[in-house]
Amino acid sequence: MTGLPRRINGFNEIKTRRPASRGAERWLGCPIKVLDHGFVYLVDYMGNDDSVVQAARVSYGEGTKKVSTNVGLIRYLRRHMHTTPFEMLEFKFHCKMPIFVARQWVRHRTANINEYSGRYSEMSDEFYLPDLSVIAKQSGGNRQGRDEELNPEQQARVRELLSADYTQSYAHYREFLDMNLARELARIGLSVANYTQWYWKIDLHNLMHFLALRLDEHAQWEIRQYAEAMARILKDAVPVCWKAFEDYQLNAIRFSGPEHKMLRDNRWPMSREDAYRMALTVLNQNQRETNEFLDKLYDLGFILSSTG
Repeated sequence: MTGLPRRINGFNEIKTRRPASRGAERWLGCPIKVLDHGFVYLVDYMGNDDSVVQAARVSYGEGTKKVSTNVGLIRYLRRHMHTTPFEMLEFKFHCKMPIFVARQWVRHRTANINEYSGRYSEMSDEFYLPDLSVIAKQSGGNRQGRDEELNPEQQARVRELLSADYTQSYAHYREFLDMNLARELARIGLSVANYTQWYWKIDLHNLMHFLALRLDEHAQWEIRQYAEAMARILKDAVPVCWKAFEDYQLNAIRFSGPEHKMLRDNRWPMSREDAYRMALTVLNQNQRETNEFLDKLYDLGFILSSTG
């Protein structure tokens, strides 16, 4: 038997042409600079907006549906979180980032990663030195975040100390290598600000989940820059899927069951003080959840002020 079968169990003729995305093609091999030494670029991709529709219909037919119908289907799938058709598309990126960003990034376990090895190769003399504008105090309300900027003298001192630490630690690293110390040991004194890089392959659904978390204003500023770079690529690569993602996830507001009940059972608008007292009871005296709920109400115009 030679060649491929033209029909299988009555299905239409198998198409071997690779589905292309004009937007994705423009980004192939074109790096977006991120931070001081980092980048993101698209290495390869599989599929386009139509691939989501094809997967949802489990059909190899072409031209049987209008474009508007395809758009409607993609939006329906995203609106109702039918995620598997979006998993049929994949994107492979080459990314370079500080190690501390990589350690946050790798928590998204639904991707395939091959990272630069400091055991096999020498680490570069590249370290992340934050811009003065992002050197800020610890946030009082968010244990993971930063708040207002330090004063200019303190900002300059932070950069001075970091730079000195990087210079010294890399000098020690080079000295260890000159001793012929094993590379896997020589690297252990290097800062997590040292740059690493990897190939990162992920399907579209899980990439959207990554972006929903890492584009959020509460995400660390540095990893948010990488998410924004990927978002630029995705907007061009799958514009219909991206718009549905923006509308139904990225810019959407979700309410819990108790929150929905409170919205339904009360008259609006009301003062923040009244809403706070009521919500605190409904949400079991959880102040953090209550304040998050009130922020959502303020965004929607349901309460009259952003602060108490």
